Amino acid sequence: QVTLVESGGGLVQPGDSLRLSCAASLRTFSMYAMSWFRQAPGKEREFVGFITNSGGNTYYRDSVKNRFTISRDNTEKTVYLQMNSLNPADTAVYYCAAQRSTAESVGPWVANWRIYNYWGQGTQVTVSS
Repeated sequence: QVTLVESGGGLVQPGDSLRLSCAASLRTFSMYAMSWFRQAPGKEREFVGFITNSGGNTYYRDSVKNRFTISRDNTEKTVYLQMNSLNPADTAVYYCAAQRSTAESVGPWVANWRIYNYWGQGTQVTVSS
């Protein structure tokens, strides 16, 4: 059984930083591209960032560019989301997702949640003063 377990969420103030982690039980983690999505109360799930299976390419939604950084450690089977300069609009449950893919190209298609094979249960991030 495949599991993705997110951690690192919490309550922070505007301007603070957090680093989320997603640990995967995938035997062939290095063959999976990974993404982060988020969902705020009363809103649809939205794409945050993507990283290819090799870690060589990334893709972000515009509102988090230059603030968020996605990375991965294939040895540890973990993907990270470093979030800086957080603001209340970033408040949401954050989910990681895995897609069986070794493609190095990135583009808007990676934001489509339907292409992902596995999802975690989410971790809450709240940004409030």
